[in-house]
Amino acid sequence: MAQHWTEIVPGDRYAVAMNGMLHDYDRKILTLLYQPLIGPTCLSLYMTLWAEVEDNRLWSTSSSHHSLMNFMGIRLKDIYEARQKLEGIGLLKAFVKNTEEGRAFIYQLHPPLTPEQFFLDGMLNIYLYKKVGKNQYSRLKRFFSDQSQSAQTGYEEITSSFQDVYSSGHNSPNDYIEDLQTDENEQFIGRGEPQAIQINPAAFNFELLEAGLSESLVPKKALTKKVKEAISNLAFLYDIDAIQMKNIVISAVNEDDEIAIDELRKSARDWYQFQHQDQLPSLLDRKQPLQHLSAKSKPQTQEEQLLYYLDTTSPRQLLKDISGGAEPSSGDLKIIEDVMFQQRLLPGVVNVLIQYVLLRTDMKLTKSYVEKISSHWARKKIQTSVAAMTLAKKEHKQYLEWAEGKKANKKPAAKKKTVRTELLPDWFDESKSETTETVDKSKGNEQELSLKMQEFQEMMKKRNGGGSSE
Repeated sequence: MAQHWTEIVPGDRYAVAMNGMLHDYDRKILTLLYQPLIGPTCLSLYMTLWAEVEDNRLWSTSSSHHSLMNFMGIRLKDIYEARQKLEGIGLLKAFVKNTEEGRAFIYQLHPPLTPEQFFLDGMLNIYLYKKVGKNQYSRLKRFFSDQSQSAQTGYEEITSSFQDVYSSGHNSPNDYIEDLQTDENEQFIGRGEPQAIQINPAAFNFELLEAGLSESLVPKKALTKKVKEAISNLAFLYDIDAIQMKNIVISAVNEDDEIAIDELRKSARDWYQFQHQDQLPSLLDRKQPLQHLSAKSKPQTQEEQLLYYLDTTSPRQLLKDISGGAEPSSGDLKIIEDVMFQQRLLPGVVNVLIQYVLLRTDMKLTKSYVEKISSHWARKKIQTSVAAMTLAKKEHKQYLEWAEGKKANKKPAAKKKTVRTELLPDWFDESKSETTETVDKSKGNEQELSLKMQEFQEMMKKRNGGGSSE
């Protein structure tokens, strides 16, 4: 993950371009439908860039990012992160050009989806429902809808057609033909078409899906481009792999041997809710947010490389890497999902938690143990991987007692011990500073634990192309 200062500096210039006119109604859509998903900082950035463009214009004047920082009262890395979120959700496109004076950016604002497009999107509406809840979601639907004209019965249309009202003259156009032509370097001011979120179909294994589908049940011609796009979105939304998607696709085939997209969405939603106790997915940051990264420079040492990996890898991918590429079990994913949703721990912190628990419990994720530690970290407001490691070292004795099912009867003062400052690979190796009783009980695990850690680091080296030498 690139650091913001390598991508943008306060002196870089930018101009705002509009992909069509935005209207006041768009403000309501952005505020009520998009803001719960992207947050107030992203909305503020979008509104600020919009305000820089004068009415009935498509371009703003050039300005510096330093001015934008002063306008919004936030740091440059917050602007960079908000910009990326706007890009990801389809509200902004960014372009850059290197000049002699430095980098110049164009930020092209795109209109939001219409309420109809949003509520029928199949992804954004699911995330919104999960975010705001049933009652608020129903209120928003009522706010952005009204009675259909078709509900008014008994009326007959009497509208006149064009040819009924107008006739056409046939004068020679030679005198004004040049005036009718448009300049190729100009464009008319109008309304741009909003673009729905589309996950890259290349991210889904369609070859494996097609190999598992019988031609008699699902003809290959049924997998149209539109269907494949829907499958890609649903696979991302509900975290469905090609094997699991097979039955979902089969259930959506209609009597015409076509795949009904509405039925496909319903089947995928039903599958997810069955797997997750009637819950719906939430929209989360894929990796550790920039402001909470622990590695502040290009990783050089083995410890820095591991920190960087934990910060820039999703918890699901971490579990997959630890398992040698095997897909994590649904039970393990459910434990991690609950931690991220209920305790609101960031991905980098969850990765430290996963590694700590696996290395201390013989590579098993025990739900009660994970929840106990995660709730402790949530109360401590842990937001970085380094802070998670430090607290794990400090409370190591307590965590061991939890793992062994013991109750700590000692006073809090007796639990204090020196906090070591070194990072991984031995950040969790705190048993040497514990009492003699704990040392005796855990001594037999140290050699095995050290070997597991070495295996984990070797795996990270291979994954990162051999790593860098210290």
